[in-house]
Amino acid sequence: MLPIDLFRIRLFRLSVMTAICTHGAQTVAFLALPFWFVYAAGASQAGTGLLMTPWPLMVVFIAPLAGRLSDKYPAGLLGGLGLAVMCGGLLAMLALQADAGYWNTAWRMALCGAGFGFFQTPNNRTLIGSAPRERSGAASGMLSTSRLIGQTVGGALVALVFGLTGG
Repeated sequence: MLPIDLFRIRLFRLSVMTAICTHGAQTVAFLALPFWFVYAAGASQAGTGLLMTPWPLMVVFIAPLAGRLSDKYPAGLLGGLGLAVMCGGLLAMLALQADAGYWNTAWRMALCGAGFGFFQTPNNRTLIGSAPRERSGAASGMLSTSRLIGQTVGGALVALVFGLTGG
């Protein structure tokens, strides 16, 4: 069920591990930030939804652009740039004050989404493309599995932190 043979391919292995980490980081943010927005920043449920919107909105716009750019430029360069931007956005979110306001929060969330979108498409392409053609189905399965593992680990980390800190 698990295509162990594909993990001998260094680029495949790296793409899978990076996908797990980025999906984990995104899930941590998506699960923890709504609680922070409501309880620390005092946002309403609708306000929290609006504060969360820039991230996925930027992914929708940036991912197709990154896909077109990955036809012309190395996927590693684009993915690395995306990871750096996402990391910068997450660090900017860490510096966010509870009374920051919508626009001050929105640009940080948009930065995270832009970075994730810029990373995800080239990485997916690299992951699938690094496997032999006859193993593309197995590579595609690992793409989905890496996403779910990252999301599961991210969710478990949030639950662990909430459990250890009393929420």
